[in-house]
Amino acid sequence: MSHQFETIEFDAYDGLICNLKHLVGVEPTKCPVLLVHGAGVRANIFNPPSDDNIITQLAKEGYDVWLENWRGSIDLKPNHWDLDQVAVNDHPAAVKKIVEITGSKEIKAIIHCQGSTSFMISAVLGLVPEVKTIISNAVSLHPVVSSYSQFKLNYYVPIVKMMYEYLNPAWGLHAPDFKAKMLRFLVATTHWEKDTLVGKFVSFTYGSGWPALWLLENLDQKTMDWIQHEFAAVPLSFFDHIKKCVHQSELVPLNSNASSYVTSEPKTDARFILFGGEQNLCFHPDSQRKTFKYLDNLNPGIHQLHILDNYSHLDVFLGKNAHRDVFPIMLTELNKN
Repeated sequence: MSHQFETIEFDAYDGLICNLKHLVGVEPTKCPVLLVHGAGVRANIFNPPSDDNIITQLAKEGYDVWLENWRGSIDLKPNHWDLDQVAVNDHPAAVKKIVEITGSKEIKAIIHCQGSTSFMISAVLGLVPEVKTIISNAVSLHPVVSSYSQFKLNYYVPIVKMMYEYLNPAWGLHAPDFKAKMLRFLVATTHWEKDTLVGKFVSFTYGSGWPALWLLENLDQKTMDWIQHEFAAVPLSFFDHIKKCVHQSELVPLNSNASSYVTSEPKTDARFILFGGEQNLCFHPDSQRKTFKYLDNLNPGIHQLHILDNYSHLDVFLGKNAHRDVFPIMLTELNKN
């Protein structure tokens, strides 16, 4: 199904111009749902070439669908960012813009990866009070990664930062200079999975798998071809923040000795539904288990956890069978309140 969107710019609270993609051509009967992408991709990551993708399913269910391009989007000019900046400046401004346009007093959100971590910070700080239901995929408040991923954060990233400001999986399609060509050669010779070169570059950049962000058997050929154009520059400076969070086993501010974001009780009455792929090689599913335990201890019986046996990271949204395995669960949770 071909979707049509209107693009609505909004000013993040520090002045950076971001935008929202609003699905048009349908008449919603339910409240707005905001979809928030991860790092190094864009809002379009939720729109794979499938007749039954999450956007289609939400629209059929009657929801008013909005997608956020926050400062980590590849549709915007590359910039150095951290989770704190995004949480304080981008997501609250996006939510405010949707509320202003729609007049809705309540919205819901589906958040993924670093869009999830940053949005969770917004939520627990009380910066998005209009958001009453939040579906989070892969990681929320407690990032857990493999020992090899920790090794990469501790040793690979500092070395790579000596030569590069950004990593760009799109170099698998076109490497513009000698440094990019050199890294592409390294990726091609160290990743033997039967993925595209862009897909191999994605696995080099994120996580610790071959591949890291999906199970190859979950992607059809159309999606594998399409996704080559959905990854681009991610700032290496960002990894400084996630490294600090991984070392603490919970989200913490980057440039502050202040306590972590889970020290104080969350300033939100939102209901959280956590999804994680059991085969995730970017963030271990224990990431979601830990956050669920934390939330459930605060408000027993309110929140939910869904660990998906045959899924990894991004294939939760892009998998050829996600319309049967995943989206019905998400829709059921969204419809509960």
